[in-house]
This record gives sequence, C-alpha cells and structure tokens, in this order.
Amino acid sequence: MDYNKFLASEAQAIPPSGIRKFFDIAGKMEGCISLGVGEPDFKTPWMIRDAGIKSLERGKTWYTSNAGLPEVRREVSNYLARRFGLQYDPESEITITMGGSEAIDLALRAVIDPGKGQEVIIPEPAYVSYAPLCRLCGGVPVPLPLRPENGFRPDPEDLKVRISPKTKMLILAFPGNPTGAVLRYEHLLPIAELVKQADILVLTDEIYAELTYGRQRHVSIASLPGMKERTIYINGFSKAYAMTGWRLGYVCAPHPLLEVMVKIHQYAIICAPTTSQYAAIVALRDCDESIEAMRTEYDMRRKLLVNALNKMGLTCFDPEGAFYVFPSIRSTGLTSQQFCEKLLYSKKVAVVPGDAFGAAGEGFVRISYSYSIAHLSEALSRIEEFLKELKQGKA
Repeated sequence: MDYNKFLASEAQAIPPSGIRKFFDIAGKMEGCISLGVGEPDFKTPWMIRDAGIKSLERGKTWYTSNAGLPEVRREVSNYLARRFGLQYDPESEITITMGGSEAIDLALRAVIDPGKGQEVIIPEPAYVSYAPLCRLCGGVPVPLPLRPENGFRPDPEDLKVRISPKTKMLILAFPGNPTGAVLRYEHLLPIAELVKQADILVLTDEIYAELTYGRQRHVSIASLPGMKERTIYINGFSKAYAMTGWRLGYVCAPHPLLEVMVKIHQYAIICAPTTSQYAAIVALRDCDESIEAMRTEYDMRRKLLVNALNKMGLTCFDPEGAFYVFPSIRSTGLTSQQFCEKLLYSKKVAVVPGDAFGAAGEGFVRISYSYSIAHLSEALSRIEEFLKELKQGKA
C-alpha cells in the first residue's frame, strides 16, 4: 500500500531532530557518555514531587479548566512579577500548557495564516522546533544568522533587512539554546524599536530565564515600554525546576491573542496534566532556593567546560545562560557532522552537531552541561584524546 498519497507533504518533508539522532545511537552504545540532551540531571525537588503525590492520594485526577487551575495561573502571575517584573492577569492573560513546546505551537498556529506566505524571523542557531512548527502552520521561516563575534546576539541591522511586508513575527529565545547567549536591556532596546516600527509580534521563549549567570538578572522583552501588547511570552518548569517529564509550561499574552490560543488548546489537548499543575503551585511558590542551588552547580560546570575546551584549542564562546556550550570545531578541518560521528564512534562521547540548529551552526557543536562534574570530566578527557589523535592522523 502506498501511504505517501495519504501523508501531508509538509509533514513528510520535515527532517527528524538532529539532537535525537546522536542521542538514539548513544543509547545503544555501551560505555557511551552522552552530552547531547538538554535535560537537568537533578531530581525534581522533593516538595514538588510530594505535592504531586498528595494530589493523587486525594483523588485530584479530573480535568481542569482549559486555561489551567486558577491557583496555578495566580502563582504564575505572582512569580513573573516577583522574579522579572512582568504583570499578567491570571484570569485573561495566562494559560497553562503541555510544556513550553505546546505553547510555541499554539502561538504559531494562532497567528500564521496558511497559504499567505507569512514570514517568521528566527535567529539561528536556534532550538530545533521553531522552523518545523512554523512550516507545519503554513508559515515561512526566515533565518537571521547569529555570529560569535556579536556574542550570538541578533544584530539590529541584520534584523532590519529581513523584515518585509510579509513578516508576521520575530522569535526570540534567550538565554539561547544552543549557544547560551543572553540579551540584556541594551540589546533588547533596538530590537524592540524595530518590532514596533514594523508592527509585528514577538514570540519570546524564556524557558532558560532562571539559568543566567553573573550579577545581572534576566530581562524580558515583554518588560520594555510598548512591548507587552505585542509579545507572546512562553516559559515552563522543565529547566528551572528539573521537571522535564511533568510536561508543564505556560503562555502569557494579550487577551485577544490568548483567547484564540486557548481555543486551539481546548480542541487539541483539553488541559495540561492535573497532577503536574498541583505540583507546579508549590514549585512557583516555595522553590526559589532550589533554583539558586541548581544554578550555582550549573555555573561551576559551565566554567569547567569553557576553560577546558579553550585549552584544547576548541574556541568556546563564554555562555551567560542556559546549560550549553557551543565551541567552534573549525580548527579540526571537520564538518560538524563529521566531528560528532568520529567522536562518537572512536571515543563514545555524544555531542550534537551545530548544523542541527540551522545553517549558521555549521562549524560548531553543542555540549550540554546538565550532567555531573564526574560525567563531564571523563567526557573532556576523551575529547582531549580524540583531538590529539586527530592531529596525529589516527582518528
């Protein structure tokens, strides 16, 4: 039977995730060290797990409202005001989703009109989901290359020339995956001015907002003058609270935008997992100290990796956020794919090729430091051996 005639051409054309390719190989390789997947190695803090367990014990297993439990939305509102100075109405401007990933999908589906060639500007290297989800909605992804000499931040002039009459939205994802780059107030200001002049929307994915290093706190573009009304803000619990498997996120937006997103959410999902929502109340209200403890540990790992990779000759941009480093491997003469394949099969270390995050990522690899110091140290030792063997023509 020919199933091709039944399958949607756009869905068929989407390539599988470049992250998962190497993760799947590593999972079948005995003794392999995988630094590929961005998942915290910490357990979800006990008080969060306990809240989920108690909700089950009390039989709280029914559907919630489509937008989520009112208590969760109130806590999200309080958390955003306390941590980032953002003001969102829990009744009309916040919806709880199945992770940040569903929130991204909802935002794109609510905004893009299929068949009209509407464009979405995506700074790259970028998280692997943005461009495919844009295409599935009938949109046209427009890459905005990011350069290490600019700290992997969008250049306002580069952005300006990519804005066209068909531009509908700009996606910002900072702290960035895979680069670890951050945008401070002074970087956001010219971007915000261009967005307002062009009369377009911003989707800001701030899932790593709590994982910034140094004295300066994370700044959201939604907090800038005139930007809340044209910003779709996305965040979640996976990274800051080590809650990847709980599948919980949220989207905040002006009511007319959110109202349409909730309708899509209503028909596709109904509501986010009830147990996870009860756990999230405790996370938002009582777990600031857990965030700080995890961030301190990540910072130690970040410094270890950056210093070690630079000493090996793999020039490494100093990331200020998230839990990834994005070293250049151009000095080896290998492509990103070649480097990762040779490293995997010769030293059993899995990292992700930079071109998995867009063409601008070629010549780099992504290494996650959401792993223990012991795990990272062994991997670094193997990478150093691999580089020495490359120079000797043995790898």
